[in-house]
Amino acid sequence: MGEQQGNMADWFSWNWFKPATFSNFQWENPILFYAFVLIPLFVLVWWVWSLSKKKNLAIALIKKDIKWSPSSLLRHIPSFIFLIFVSLIIVALARPQKTNEKVEQWTEGIDIMLVIDISESMQIEDFKPNRLEAAKDVARKFIAGRFQDRIGLVVFSGEAYSRSPLTSDYDLLGEYIDGISFDLIEKGGTAIGSSLAVATNRMRESDSKSKVMILLSDGDNTAGNIDPITAAELASAYDIKIYTIAIGKEGKVPFGKDFFGRTRYVENTLDETTLRKIAEIGHGEFYRVSDNKALESVFKLIDKYEKAEIKENRFRDTTDFYPIYLKWAIVFFLLWMMLKSTFVSNVLQD
Repeated sequence: MGEQQGNMADWFSWNWFKPATFSNFQWENPILFYAFVLIPLFVLVWWVWSLSKKKNLAIALIKKDIKWSPSSLLRHIPSFIFLIFVSLIIVALARPQKTNEKVEQWTEGIDIMLVIDISESMQIEDFKPNRLEAAKDVARKFIAGRFQDRIGLVVFSGEAYSRSPLTSDYDLLGEYIDGISFDLIEKGGTAIGSSLAVATNRMRESDSKSKVMILLSDGDNTAGNIDPITAAELASAYDIKIYTIAIGKEGKVPFGKDFFGRTRYVENTLDETTLRKIAEIGHGEFYRVSDNKALESVFKLIDKYEKAEIKENRFRDTTDFYPIYLKWAIVFFLLWMMLKSTFVSNVLQD
């Protein structure tokens, strides 16, 4: 079946009249199918016209000699074949065809650097199972939603280091995220300025038209030898847009267990001033999140904001099949012409 449809020379097959074949076609002029509604009207007009043209010949016959013969039905064959011919002409004019469309998509992409705090306070359990694991989870989902963007990863606590350079290998990047733990950096503290500097260094040679940094932290800058504001200004000089996310609830939050296995609570505070200023300098946005759902919503929002325009080329390969039905129409027309010249058209009516 597939080979017959693919080979225009193989037209002499009843497969071209199967419902499955017709359902697989696209039609260039489907409005012509309304012509089938006119066929019964055409038949009726033709029949009335034929009756008006007939001449009656008076013949005296005995009633018992008047019998109906099945052979009288043969006179309808030419008319039936002519209707098939007309139907095939309509199908050919409707222009059955098949189109194979190929789409090539591409985008110039965006360079994105994820900067994640892995300091001790990220173990606090106001997020489930804790702040760091919640951050890793939304980072995975964020990466899965990107298309041809290069994404890198920087982690920091008392120091900062590049976990992954900018890459479009999302599977490898996922492995790097899975491997993030609190023991990657021994030095304690929160070196926000250093993390911005390391991320900027990774992106400064990028020639991408859009460069984005997403900084996620739950603390104030308490370590490192670079001031966060200075680091943000340096990033802005390289046209890097900065989003900052302050993670964590205010007040008492669960943090591990005490000697008796009971949940221990600690007082949590976060000065948003620095993170807000960083986002302002980086022409981005500042967000404060206090639970997993809010954190996920923020990443979805950033994902929506930072979408590269996807361009595409479409290639259409169209094959017409109307010649097949036109050939069949010619066959039925010739058959109709031949039958018009035979006894079939002259079988007497009862």
